[in-house]
Amino acid sequence: MAALTEAAIYVAGIMYFLVVLDFTNVTGPLQQVELFVANQTSLYAMNLLIYVVFGVVLVALVLALHARLKNNAPMLMVATTAFGLIWAGLVIASGMIANIATGVVVDLYGTDPTQATTVWLAVSPVIDGLGGGNEIIGGIWTLLVSVVALRARALHRALNYVGLVVGTAGILSAIPALGEIGGGIFGLTQIVWFIGLGILLLRASRREAASVPQ
Repeated sequence: MAALTEAAIYVAGIMYFLVVLDFTNVTGPLQQVELFVANQTSLYAMNLLIYVVFGVVLVALVLALHARLKNNAPMLMVATTAFGLIWAGLVIASGMIANIATGVVVDLYGTDPTQATTVWLAVSPVIDGLGGGNEIIGGIWTLLVSVVALRARALHRALNYVGLVVGTAGILSAIPALGEIGGGIFGLTQIVWFIGLGILLLRASRREAASVPQ
């Protein structure tokens, strides 16, 4: 359920920023601040969902995958789980900073729009660096999960190959020239990976429950 929840959160975030806010057509920092002022409440709720809730649910998913795969590659799975928990912490921190920063910027805008824009220019790289500007930590975690699963012949081979694509794209997003392309591929393919993972684990849990003697 955690994996399916993560996919749903991804879709909700994409729909909000691309369709509701039309964020891709907002070019300048002052326009961004004006957009925040006009949508402060919904933006706060969405940041809470796509960062904080996402990170909390991610912890459950990371630990569930650790429990399922740890016997196949104990040491590698320890490292994999560490990267997953680090990613969850970074995402949660990014959301908390984003909401506090947005509140400060909106308050400043009422008295000094220029200063509000300056504050946003200073804070937004921190938010991007932690949770949105590159996906290297999430990419490493997804890649390692897929490697362990392939070695153990666990989950599903096709899903694991999708995970390799997701992980590689996330790692490549750390390269400035490939950041936008890598981040886009990472986000879209990870939705597919999360959905496939959630369906496979739900089916596996039902089979395991049915095999337990009553």
